[in-house]
Amino acid sequence: MNNITLVGRAGRDPEVRYFVSGTMVANFTLAVNAYKKDEAPDWFNLTIWGKQAQVAADYVKKGSQIAVSGRMTSEKWTDKTTAEEKSKPVVVVDRITLLGSKRDLVDGDGEQAAPAASAPAPAPVAPAAVPF
Repeated sequence: MNNITLVGRAGRDPEVRYFVSGTMVANFTLAVNAYKKDEAPDWFNLTIWGKQAQVAADYVKKGSQIAVSGRMTSEKWTDKTTAEEKSKPVVVVDRITLLGSKRDLVDGDGEQAAPAASAPAPAPVAPAAVPF
């Protein structure tokens, strides 16, 4: 069975592409802390399709803490300059879970970067009449 589950932080903002068919794909990297604190993190290339890609595009930013589950695969291609066969491991994500706090959804200017995933936007409230 080819299953992988990872918890880490996004290494960069997702790169999103749209296709004529309406399908979308998001690609980015995930840094997972090593078992020992003095070791460098492990890096994984992620590919996310469809609705999960939309979630990544809307809510994941560099540094966001997320959990992903999916399957390992290998992308293969031929280098155009050297004609050398190349490959890289990729996690094809089936499910993404946002783990950060609401504070992670606020950008550096204090503005909300994206609406909360589970809460609807608050309705505008009319100011109360003040008697003079």
